[in-house]
Amino acid sequence: MSKPLKYAVFGSGSWATAIVKMLSENLDEVGWYMRSVYTKEHLLKEYHNPSYLSSVEFKVEHLKLSNDINEMAEYADVLIFAIPSAFMHSELEKLTADVSKKTIVSAVKGILPESGLLVGEHFHDIYNIPFENIAVIAGPCHAEEVALERLSYLTISCADPEKATEIADKLSSDYIKTKISDDIIGTEYAVMLKNIYAIAAGIAHGLGYGDNFQSVLMSNAIREMKRFIKKMHKMKRNINNSAYLGDLLVTGYSVFSRNRMFGNMIGKGYTVKSAQMEMNMVAEGYYATKSAHLLNEKNKSKTKTPIIDAVYAVLYEGKDPKAVFKKLTDKLD
Repeated sequence: MSKPLKYAVFGSGSWATAIVKMLSENLDEVGWYMRSVYTKEHLLKEYHNPSYLSSVEFKVEHLKLSNDINEMAEYADVLIFAIPSAFMHSELEKLTADVSKKTIVSAVKGILPESGLLVGEHFHDIYNIPFENIAVIAGPCHAEEVALERLSYLTISCADPEKATEIADKLSSDYIKTKISDDIIGTEYAVMLKNIYAIAAGIAHGLGYGDNFQSVLMSNAIREMKRFIKKMHKMKRNINNSAYLGDLLVTGYSVFSRNRMFGNMIGKGYTVKSAQMEMNMVAEGYYATKSAHLLNEKNKSKTKTPIIDAVYAVLYEGKDPKAVFKKLTDKLD
């Protein structure tokens, strides 16, 4: 009988905390790397993350906590990264352990801004991880609803269906339903893009646009996502599946969506810097917007992306949201 695989989660934000909670339903021990010594010590004493999902109590005797990324990388067979994309590069610079034979799972909702690579591509290029040993966790699933144990759905994408099934089984529970997919690149792009469209939805809400416009915006967003992903990775996929459309809708409409919240603040007149300072969570869509814009610019035949272009103009070119979205309304159908 084969030895059970050891799992470790890297990151200490709300999504990382939610994933540890999910794994704890099925595993006797879960590894958890966090940069903050304070967070680790607080967990050991108070049994919860002091900064994120603090209502979730853990049995710390079933957690292997560490502030050493290499210790955790050596401990586990399956490494789940849930570090915001803006900080992934600096964290991975500390990684010296050999991870070439590990299974790498990306729960990162963005592209590494330094390289413009998806997390899976980065591990493949830099750490020589075969693509069949790389997986992606996609929603629709908000960490806050996992904390409340509300029914949620995950899609686990991997080129190796056995590995996808193994990971999906360890994340499943009474309140988490899982399915598997082989569209690892498509789902990873979808996870990134939906955050940009959620910022657009937030900006529109902040500017006073109503539900009628929001429905048109989301309808155009899923078609724009389909065009973008098809350009980057052509394969047969149903863009209406939950990993694409479902994740887009929950991120665009939910009160738990930090990207929508960030966009809403921009629409109401906050500067980008002031909105970032007021939020205590990272809005991944801010970094994803620049990455998606640059990727599209590099294409010989650019994909038509009016929503991404509008968000980029507001966030990175300092253009007036009201004027930008007025022009955008004429480009949507």
